[in-house]
Amino acid sequence: MRRSGTPPRQPITGIRRRRQAPAPARGGSLLQLMWLASPALPVGGFSYSEGLEAAVDSGLAATEASASDWLLDQLHLSLARSDLAVLAKAMGAWRRQDVAQLRELNDWVLQTRESSELRQQTVQMGRSLLEWLRQHDNASASDIEACAQLPPTYPVAFALAASATQAGVRDALLAFAFSWAENMMSAAIKSVPLGQSAGHRILSRLAEAIPVAVDQAMSTPDRERQAFTPMLAILSAQHETQYSRLFRS
Repeated sequence: MRRSGTPPRQPITGIRRRRQAPAPARGGSLLQLMWLASPALPVGGFSYSEGLEAAVDSGLAATEASASDWLLDQLHLSLARSDLAVLAKAMGAWRRQDVAQLRELNDWVLQTRESSELRQQTVQMGRSLLEWLRQHDNASASDIEACAQLPPTYPVAFALAASATQAGVRDALLAFAFSWAENMMSAAIKSVPLGQSAGHRILSRLAEAIPVAVDQAMSTPDRERQAFTPMLAILSAQHETQYSRLFRS
């Protein structure tokens, strides 16, 4: 029973609702990015090691420490300077409907893949993500058709999926990079092989380094974008004929 003269208390549930409910656009974009970054996304990322399996077979990444160092180098020397840099530009191009720049970026990805299996990976994952987009309402039908005409590599297709959300460019790059890191951790666990705890120690090192790699990618001018990783290219070419392998690259 309320004392006379005291104001009624606000319902606790009402207070919590006003203080804790996220803004719809921000919450929706975060969920969409989590979905795009999920290993469960049906694009086949789990089936690729991006040369790591060949590095393990050659003794260059045959322990937790060496595999972790290898992947950190790959993050900074390859992913940040190529796919992440392309993704940053492609998101803006999709939002401006700049098809000419999208085709230029897409062609660059195809032309700089240094082995046939690395090229096949980005084409297959781009095609699979586009098919996923056709079954959802993330992107408009006209954008999906424009993407199909390229046809898209994976960074360009991911840029379309991410640009259809309210997410910022940096958040989209973080999601893309973390998805890559999870796939590579899984590849290391299977190919070195490692236990789950060791795999997550590798993922922890990669996650700590990802923001720096993303900032590097966002500040990379077009003239400095590159995909020059000779040892990775050699190992990928050797992996195409490697005996008894688990992964497609």
